[in-house]
Amino acid sequence: MILKALKLPIHSGRFVVVLNELDAVEIGVMEGDRLKVKFGKNSVYTTVQLTKEVVPPGSLGLSNIVASELKVLDDSSVEVHPTSKPKSVDYIKEKMKGRKLSSEELRAIIYDIVNNKLNEVEITSFVLGCMLKGMDFDEIEAMTRVMIESGERLYFDRGIVVNKHSIGGVPGNKISLLIVPIVASSGLIIPKTASRAITSASGTADTMEVLANVNLSVDEIKEICEKVNGVIAWGGSTNIAPADDKIIRIEHPLSIDPRPQLLASVMAKKGAVGAKYVVMDIPVGEGAKIESAEVAKSLANDFIELAKRLGIEMAAAITYGGQPIGRTIGPALEAHEALKALENRSGPASLVEKSLGIAGILFEISGIASNGYEMARNIFESGKAHEKFLQIIEAQGGKIFRSEDVPIGDKKYTITSSVEGAVVSVHNKTLVKIARAAGAPKDKGAGVYLHKKKGDVVKRGDPIITIYSEKDWKLDKAVEVARKEKPIIISGMVLEVVRRGVVL
Repeated sequence: MILKALKLPIHSGRFVVVLNELDAVEIGVMEGDRLKVKFGKNSVYTTVQLTKEVVPPGSLGLSNIVASELKVLDDSSVEVHPTSKPKSVDYIKEKMKGRKLSSEELRAIIYDIVNNKLNEVEITSFVLGCMLKGMDFDEIEAMTRVMIESGERLYFDRGIVVNKHSIGGVPGNKISLLIVPIVASSGLIIPKTASRAITSASGTADTMEVLANVNLSVDEIKEICEKVNGVIAWGGSTNIAPADDKIIRIEHPLSIDPRPQLLASVMAKKGAVGAKYVVMDIPVGEGAKIESAEVAKSLANDFIELAKRLGIEMAAAITYGGQPIGRTIGPALEAHEALKALENRSGPASLVEKSLGIAGILFEISGIASNGYEMARNIFESGKAHEKFLQIIEAQGGKIFRSEDVPIGDKKYTITSSVEGAVVSVHNKTLVKIARAAGAPKDKGAGVYLHKKKGDVVKRGDPIITIYSEKDWKLDKAVEVARKEKPIIISGMVLEVVRRGVVL
């Protein structure tokens, strides 16, 4: 059937079309059925929604992503064909029953996810099936390999390719901005693809974007790495392991991160960029994603096992995640802190020591140093890492090369202590909540600066945190959150007053 294209203001990642009920009867489809939509040489698989009035008979409403994929204009003629559920839906049902899936069955599922042949309900069923029924390492390996092969890959003609990854969960984790230039200065190649914030105040890509362009293609990543040995790019601008982004979109609203998908997601991206040596950072502590050392060790062993199967040598670093890394949370504040540490060849111990430690492990497992930490420290303190980072910023089209030029939000408010004592607790999640209320990560200049961290002595009137924002009303909102939820606990503080059963 031929219909007129009508772009609708539906801005989401869903491949949805809206069809008038009269046309649906003519075509023989119902709500939730599939349509293959063609425009010229382009075609996409979509899910049908029905309407009586929004889209007139003879037209097909397209979500923004469908219109973009088809490269179609309003009133263009598109061809639509009903299509049946793919065979992979049956495999998903089998996984939900607890059956082990074969490599070919997993290949069918992943390719159907990539090609948008599965809708959100079916992908959700797959994710939940894997989480509730589990996957053995044969399945996880097979899923990882097909995630790699279904997207773009990086190949280098020279050099040793290494990488690092953190499972996240700790605010202020800007260590990649130090590790990448330290490692690149050694002659190793480190194509770091990073994520943007989903629930945090800043992802590594958000932080690097303050200084340089992170929306790089695979060809651009390769070209920059061949020139300066390192890059920090947003993984979403590439087509590396494309099934991963679609699966993450399903997991986020459910606040789940099933181990099979976590393992496959991370290792598919490392395998796709050609990494032969990888360090996995697993933060542990109160308020981190993982609060138990035993769980962290179990996850580390799983990563190492999967890496071995993929021909990658991996070491896992179990690190402290009970409070932020460095003193800043938010894109511009973190970029400023990282760049300043490189300029001064010193900085907060939690930032510098963690960066040197992980870079050192990469040096040791790749075989270029017996004492990797000392090699990393020498590169950092010599200024070579700073020089290399400036080269990376320039290669990525950046225009900010000095920490003093990083634009921080011009609205700020400092919360001071009303008591004397010592900091006994720092609440990661509350600090992130404050930074996001201030506007981060969308407003790059928004965030939180910590004047005091766990163990620091505090006098009455000392600054505790400073909140930065780009808008007055967002600053007011962030201050309200901070006063209500108390991100920093000092010994001797009155946390709340209860009178006659009522909290005052």
